[in-house]
Amino acid sequence: MTVFDYDRVSKLAPAVARERSEASPCAACTVRGMTICAPLDSNELAQVSALMTSVELQAGAPLFDEGEDAGNVYNLTSGTLKVYKLLPDGRRQVTGFLFGGDFLGLATQDTYAFSAEAVTSCLLCRFPRHKLEDLMQRMPKIEQRLLSIASNELAAAQEQMLLLGRKTAREKIASFLLMLAKRAKQRGQPENPVSVPMSRTDIGDYLGLTTETVSRTFTQLKQQGIINLMPNHQVKLARCEELEEIAGGY
Repeated sequence: MTVFDYDRVSKLAPAVARERSEASPCAACTVRGMTICAPLDSNELAQVSALMTSVELQAGAPLFDEGEDAGNVYNLTSGTLKVYKLLPDGRRQVTGFLFGGDFLGLATQDTYAFSAEAVTSCLLCRFPRHKLEDLMQRMPKIEQRLLSIASNELAAAQEQMLLLGRKTAREKIASFLLMLAKRAKQRGQPENPVSVPMSRTDIGDYLGLTTETVSRTFTQLKQQGIINLMPNHQVKLARCEELEEIAGGY
């Protein structure tokens, strides 16, 4: 959206990002193959690492707010983030959930077009936007990688448009669970049971459903034996083929 401890988070300032002063974790990063650093050799990686600052967030802490100066870009290396926009009447539209390996913060204007907030404890690599742009001039590999990332984001946006506009609540929840399983597999993590760390309200704000509808649909799928709700925000996909049929061949 590694071999060192991603879960160690400051308990003194629970809603504020905390910079880490340790040596760069790039060499040990298990999601490097999914990040902007994937195509870089060791010398190029060292140059990118020199620009990077590690940042930790606790669950619920904001990374940045819509309209804030877009001075930095980020690679999420651990945890889950949600990105969202607020409507004029105060309603919220969650536009996506980000996981380890995901890149965020690029802006066509001088300010961020959306807000980002930690769903779970997160670790990110932060890069000054203008310095990374300068580096891209010397390393076309980074620009090419960002274009690839942008293409994937466009595909994800198109999928969400389908979810919001053409699917029933049951189809939306089934598609959402399969999407989480697919993303987990891409990161080399267990796809079943799948981790669902976000709240029912967050899921509803992503899928265009009320919290009550999300909860009711999960309960119905559980009662039918299609999924099992497990401890620690885990959902077992008990009958995957049936779930795929509900999702409409996701």
